[in-house]
Amino acid sequence: MKVTISRKAHFNAAHRLYRKDWTFEQNDAVFGKCNNPNFHGHNYELIVGITGEIDPETGYVMDIKHLSNLILEEVEKPFDHKNLNLDVPEFENLNPTAENIVVVIWNKIKKRIKPEYDLEVVLYETPRNFVTYKGN
Repeated sequence: MKVTISRKAHFNAAHRLYRKDWTFEQNDAVFGKCNNPNFHGHNYELIVGITGEIDPETGYVMDIKHLSNLILEEVEKPFDHKNLNLDVPEFENLNPTAENIVVVIWNKIKKRIKPEYDLEVVLYETPRNFVTYKGN
């Protein structure tokens, strides 16, 4: 029997959506106010779900404290109160859209969990705008 455990977290970060190889006008046409050269910020909300078999000895899929620590180490510490474009190496050459951020987070967490676990990451950029990535 497979069960999904989930943990919520959050981080605050600034970013600018733009492509270095485009003119300001091209970037402005595609990204609008998100292309602000002085950046803008979001209060990101995150839900990380791990799906797997229940361990008959512990009754856990995974110790939720372990998941909490993974999120702290892989997401909150490196992203919180940072400028994603300038302070986070993964976005040096990757536009920090919500879509790209969720894939980066998924990859960082996936490498730290058992391969038999399924992973789903939901990232809220605003209360009404969110993205989901399941690794496919």
